[in-house]
Amino acid sequence: MPTTFHVAVSGSDTGDGSQARPLRSINQAAATAQAGDTVLVHEGEYREWVRPRHSGLSDQRRITYQAAPGEHVVIKGSERVTGWEPTEGHVWKATLPNTLFGSFNPFAEKIAGDWLVTGSDGAPVPHLGEVYLNGTSFYEVYSPADVSSPIGHTDVLDHWTGTLDHVRNPEQTRYVWYAEVTTDTTTVWANFQGADPNTELVEINVRRSVFYPEAHHLDYITVRGFEMAHAASPWAPPTADQPGLIGPNWAKGWIIEDNIIHDAKCSAISLGKEASTGHNYSTQRGDKPGYQYQLESVFAAHQIGWDREHVGSHIVRSNTIYDCGQNAIVGHLGCVFSTIEDNHIYNIALKREYYGYEIAGIKLHAAIDVTIRHNRIHDCSLGTWLDWQTQGTRITRNIFYSNNRDLFVEVSHGPYLADHNIFASPASLELFSQGGALVNNLVAGTLQLEPVMDRATPYHRPHSTQVAGYAVIYGGDDRFVGNLFIGSQRPAYGPKAEKTNPAVCGTSGYNGHPASFEEYLQRLEQQPPGDHERFLTVKQPLYARHNTYLAGASAFAGETSPLVAGHATITIDDTGTEVFLDLDLPEEFEHSHAPLTEGRDLERVRFTDADFEEPDGTPARIDTDLIGAVKTSPGRYPAGPLTRLNPGHSRVRIW
Repeated sequence: MPTTFHVAVSGSDTGDGSQARPLRSINQAAATAQAGDTVLVHEGEYREWVRPRHSGLSDQRRITYQAAPGEHVVIKGSERVTGWEPTEGHVWKATLPNTLFGSFNPFAEKIAGDWLVTGSDGAPVPHLGEVYLNGTSFYEVYSPADVSSPIGHTDVLDHWTGTLDHVRNPEQTRYVWYAEVTTDTTTVWANFQGADPNTELVEINVRRSVFYPEAHHLDYITVRGFEMAHAASPWAPPTADQPGLIGPNWAKGWIIEDNIIHDAKCSAISLGKEASTGHNYSTQRGDKPGYQYQLESVFAAHQIGWDREHVGSHIVRSNTIYDCGQNAIVGHLGCVFSTIEDNHIYNIALKREYYGYEIAGIKLHAAIDVTIRHNRIHDCSLGTWLDWQTQGTRITRNIFYSNNRDLFVEVSHGPYLADHNIFASPASLELFSQGGALVNNLVAGTLQLEPVMDRATPYHRPHSTQVAGYAVIYGGDDRFVGNLFIGSQRPAYGPKAEKTNPAVCGTSGYNGHPASFEEYLQRLEQQPPGDHERFLTVKQPLYARHNTYLAGASAFAGETSPLVAGHATITIDDTGTEVFLDLDLPEEFEHSHAPLTEGRDLERVRFTDADFEEPDGTPARIDTDLIGAVKTSPGRYPAGPLTRLNPGHSRVRIW
């Protein structure tokens, strides 16, 4: 029979886990809980790395870890530090025995691995350690002198754009720490800017993770209702082991829901790969590019059972995730067939202590049949980055705003579908891919296109991890239907100047592409005979219809009868607990009409020879707008993510 194990700060690990004799640590309950059992954790603070020992057996026979209803439970990867000694000015020192850390000392471990840019120019590389004063993290400096005289700064170089970018909280940069590690001790100096660390709450990172099994294939586990914080999680590239603050560690069927997760040094939730399929070989060996090792990891994963039966199918929903250095959610290979929905993600990679090419609110590789639905993603270095093998992926009803960049889809062949989203940041879309469909979105920033002819990436049989082939990215073969574009004069972030295609507001960046598959075939026939050579010079089609372009946004030259009109403005108001969309639209908007579009209405994807489908293989249903209103057929609706939108001023609650 299922058992409920109670855990309380007043308990003892010699108890039996009953309500009358609760356990003291969650780990003690995790050592005993079996399929069908529940670990019910009562109010209080638990400083431990929870390592589940046993697996659930099915979706109906899970092991559930949850906070007791109505009680605030905090699990931390940090320890409180007292006994600070003043040195000079606002600087204090604490000398700690290394037994505090065990086999993993984050103050001795640097951020390192493939695709990391920090340090390549000779700049110091940060460690995984962290100091917190009343919950606010400090910045690392690299000499005692810098602790005594911290130089607050407001701008840092963004390696992707080649421009200066803003630190979210310049005042925070004056709170700094420096550490020295010997065989037996770790000494930390910190500038508390006048606060007394012996009376305030001062904590340091001690544990790599907060809720993460050490073994693989511990399936069907639910983690619900906790606050989890302060993990020294390492850099998580797609070519390495990818531990996070919390994650399943190469398993199937986890549910992570209704949690508050913050202050992961790198990644908060990991749905990613494990080490046997490659672990930073490009950095360690230096003999092949990371791209090649990443390609090899796909085939290595197949050899250890990378398929629907053994990996993925996770649900990440209704979490609030913030203040993480690399990602809110990360995953390569292990994220397949998962759903990420109703999460609030913000302040990701805005502390800007380090930089690399794997940073985003959501950063997924091999997002096969992944649904990203109804998330609020803002104030991130990059909102969502889908990189490699984005196939059967659905990005629907999300709100992106105040990010440096909103959505980046890279070296993927599709089909992927983005519908009924708001992309309101200066750089809204970056499509270094092919085979996409964008339906009924509001796009208020730039769109950047780029073929990628120097990296061939895999594509798969529909709804499967089986590799069907691989190819370079020619660009195009995209579909834009019923979108509302609003031009912007705001400065836009985007790829560096060496990229060949400028960012534009609207679809005019596709000018020169065929407007139909028939036109594409005609252009091929006009090329000199040859097997693959003629495909290199003919651009793939853009299928564009029923889009509306306002305030200077420009239409693809091959689009038939787009609606192009004048002045319009957009504002996202999140000053309260709710979020509102304010729009001012011209009178001509009353002529904006787009029929209900379904998967069967979208042209097949050329390279993968696949259609736009639900995970069960039926045609994709694209009938629910941003706020949940259902469209009926037949019917005509305005362009954009809302079924009811009129000329003039509109104010709509969107969250």
